Amino acid sequence: MIFGFLKSPPLSPRLHRLKSSVLFNSLTPLELKIVDGLMHERRYLLDEIVFDQGEEGQALYLVTSGKVAISRAQGSAFMVVSELGPGSVFGDMALLDDSPRTAQARAMENCELAVFFRADFLGLMETDAVIGYKISLTLARLVGQRLRDWMGGSPQVEAL
Repeated sequence: MIFGFLKSPPLSPRLHRLKSSVLFNSLTPLELKIVDGLMHERRYLLDEIVFDQGEEGQALYLVTSGKVAISRAQGSAFMVVSELGPGSVFGDMALLDDSPRTAQARAMENCELAVFFRADFLGLMETDAVIGYKISLTLARLVGQRLRDWMGGSPQVEAL
């Protein structure tokens, strides 16, 4: 094969997980590898809080294994509004600003999360504008879809 060096290498299981998430599915294998290098792995035990409602948002989370419950405060208790499994992304609004979290995220079972910090995302936008553009465009589309769903009366998980 003359141009074999141009062929993309097969994706590792870790890169497949990134590619399968809605936020990163438009990225090429090389772009996925760059983003993967910026992500941090975190492990949470059953019932461990990932972040609390009202905390400053600093990162987006991708569930790589296990389940996470998203809950909102209702008086002195929390009401579960969503349960997220592998491939789900949450906390995505934190890539855009440092507004307080609108809900709590808690591990429903032992889980692993890939964490993408806003500072790393902003740095990526400066060093690789194409990747930053692709992620930003997808994020804008997700936020737009949530708004359309909300305006249409559909229940939704609010951006965290």
